[in-house]
Amino acid sequence: MSENQYLKRTVLKESLFSDSLGKERPLRIFLPPGYNELVSHRVVYCQDGEECFNFGRIATTATKLILDEGFEPFIIVGADVDMPNRTEEYAPEGSRFHAYTDFFLHELIPYIESRYPVRTNPEDRILVGDSLGGTVSLHLSLIAPNFIHRVISLSGAFLSSSLEAVEAAADLSHLRMFQLIGTDETEVATSRGTFDFLEGNRRMEKLLKERGAEIHYVEKPGKHLWGFWQNELPDALRWALGS
Repeated sequence: MSENQYLKRTVLKESLFSDSLGKERPLRIFLPPGYNELVSHRVVYCQDGEECFNFGRIATTATKLILDEGFEPFIIVGADVDMPNRTEEYAPEGSRFHAYTDFFLHELIPYIESRYPVRTNPEDRILVGDSLGGTVSLHLSLIAPNFIHRVISLSGAFLSSSLEAVEAAADLSHLRMFQLIGTDETEVATSRGTFDFLEGNRRMEKLLKERGAEIHYVEKPGKHLWGFWQNELPDALRWALGS
């Protein structure tokens, strides 16, 4: 199939006002090949929506999975990031973290589920996030274990607050997570300092498995960049959508 066929797709742009955040949040909604309003679909929710679509090429990847590999059509929802407040919203110790998780669980998901033909079982909602986006995606599953079961973490920023939250959890058998980390991510510079994300992910995998989570852990050469994550997204989606 020609590359142009993969680029023929429907991506809607909408805007949702959030009472929790006190502002509008732009959304990108991918309607897949074979989209049918009479059929319910699984949904992949992306943190950093614009970047996940543009740099991660997630809509192209999804189209190839559906057209070439026979995956059941699924919807993708990207919630754009408020970049000046990204750390405050995505980091568990951030001043807007609780407002953001309230927005995601109580405004964004109900908005999508009231307007599009989607399934509402926890295993039919898949969260994707890179770096702090992976962090907040995991925490959403910790906050709402009966609501979010599947997470794709791309080089998650798992620092002490996240490790402590998982350590405090008694049972995480609801969680299935694809966990990617690059072996070159030992000195990742962030707005809060420079951290060893490789070690943090190794510790996180161990803690999650000890608490019953099903983890597909991938550790390979790679840097903290979308070029690395984009190449791994197809396998991540195959795993998350495979059952």
